[in-house]
Amino acid sequence: MDRFQNTRQPDWDWWGKLWPTPGATLRKCGLSSGHTLAEVGSGNGYFALPAARIVDPAPVYAVDVDPSLLEALAHLADQQNIKNIETVAGDARSLTDHLPEPVDVCLVANAFHGIEASETFVTEAVSALAADGRLVVINWQDRPREETTIAGKPRGPPADLRLAPSTCRERIESAADITLAEQFVLPPYHYALVFE
Repeated sequence: MDRFQNTRQPDWDWWGKLWPTPGATLRKCGLSSGHTLAEVGSGNGYFALPAARIVDPAPVYAVDVDPSLLEALAHLADQQNIKNIETVAGDARSLTDHLPEPVDVCLVANAFHGIEASETFVTEAVSALAADGRLVVINWQDRPREETTIAGKPRGPPADLRLAPSTCRERIESAADITLAEQFVLPPYHYALVFE
């Protein structure tokens, strides 16, 4: 399995500068107690860990192609006594093959821009949702990389991979029977699209 284009796991220090309260971001996106969640491209858990606290006792399926990141996530969950994260090594373009049940929320944070064959992924993500489930996409704003600095350095994907919210919405809605329910800005450099 190959990584999605231009996706690497940032270190926790700059994640913390970018998102000091990831749980608040997840709640703003509609995540609440009892929701089952699949996070695509979970890495070592910057969003999966707070998500697990929010939805407990429901499960969080942390999906990534990199087993070493999933091992790090499992270790962190164990250290923090979080019992409801299940790590899943697999390609999100075959997501339904990797999940044991439909989920209430499928989260894709900082990864949609790098998914090749995004139509296949969207179809899979929608198929993985329970009735009334939601697909949440958090993406970098389509600004030049030089303008998205963290700790004084340009961060995020190259400008040619970044998608305007309207382009991201169009790609998702054209790939599956799903409709934008909510859109908002996540300062300083992101936006969120919530589809139902």
